[in-house]
Amino acid sequence: MAARLRPADPHDVAAALARVADGSADRADLRLLTKHFLAVLEDRAPGHSVEVRVPPYAAVQVIPGVRHTRGTPPAVVEMDAETWIALASGALAWAEADGTGRVRASGERADLTAYLPLG
Repeated sequence: MAARLRPADPHDVAAALARVADGSADRADLRLLTKHFLAVLEDRAPGHSVEVRVPPYAAVQVIPGVRHTRGTPPAVVEMDAETWIALASGALAWAEADGTGRVRASGERADLTAYLPLG
């Protein structure tokens, strides 16, 4: 079983978000923020019915409902790190990301609107 993600230090998160905002973020910043925001989502929406994937950094299972034990879960949400960070931080709305194809979501409960932004 994979180790559970943990939220990052608030100072590290703020510094990485500032670099994202000014366009100087690197892969380490994207990794830190992706894992941080996935950990926050996992804490706020515990469950196993939706798998949120942000390759190549991490994936989590969240939201109460049908639990899967093998293969692809009943709902999958996948996006790149930049999109995930923008959604989680409130810089991008779910409807806009979904409508422009920046998010690939399938299955019941795959709409994360109720959980975003994460702050």
